[in-house]
Amino acid sequence: MLTPQLEHKLTRLRLGGLKQTLPIRLQEAAASRLSHLEFLELILQDEELVRKDRKRERRVKAAGFREIRRLDGFDWSFNPQIDRKAVYQLATGRYLTEGRDVLMVGPPGVGKSHLAQALGYAAILQGKTVKYRSIFDLVGDLNEAGALQESAKRINTYLKPDLLIIDDMGIKQLPRNAGEHLFEVVMRRYELRSTIMTSNRPIEEWGKLIGDVPAAGAILDRFLHHAEILEMPGRSYRLKDRRGA
Repeated sequence: MLTPQLEHKLTRLRLGGLKQTLPIRLQEAAASRLSHLEFLELILQDEELVRKDRKRERRVKAAGFREIRRLDGFDWSFNPQIDRKAVYQLATGRYLTEGRDVLMVGPPGVGKSHLAQALGYAAILQGKTVKYRSIFDLVGDLNEAGALQESAKRINTYLKPDLLIIDDMGIKQLPRNAGEHLFEVVMRRYELRSTIMTSNRPIEEWGKLIGDVPAAGAILDRFLHHAEILEMPGRSYRLKDRRGA
């Protein structure tokens, strides 16, 4: 058992992981006759693991995922045309170190959002910072920032993460000024940090969706320069039960 004085010191020093496991480690040290150095390595390892878990939890919360998704939870057999090998290659994180982008294109319901969020979670496990937003939330957020100082602060939240995931492009036409905001984000992240975008519509229709053909061209020019395009054909997973699939 820990003395109240020791518990207080561990709390004051913010050694929550050590405080949690120290009683067990003390018993283990006595039973196994661990050396002082071996005991020290064990308790420091415990503290490090707890801190890593907490850091991961904070980053998952900050990412703003709709749901925590993992690649091993994806039903690859439902739409076997999806390039599983390419997705798992992305999960290694090399595209992040190279500052490359990813575009997932396919009809609604095939799993684009699932895979995008799964890649985001994989990035967090690799120590990266991630932000997930639908295109409508991103544009709406930047539209609300009126003053110059507030606008700069808002846009910086989309520039800082190692990985930005912009979901749901193509569900419906975007609001006014969407092209300007999206171009600003894409341009300033270009070749510096990676962005994943999902789209239900082919890139040829982006000008109509954005309502600004020149802006759409400029966005695609930069975004696709170093991007990997994943074509994701197939049936809607959400409708499989209705169709008796």
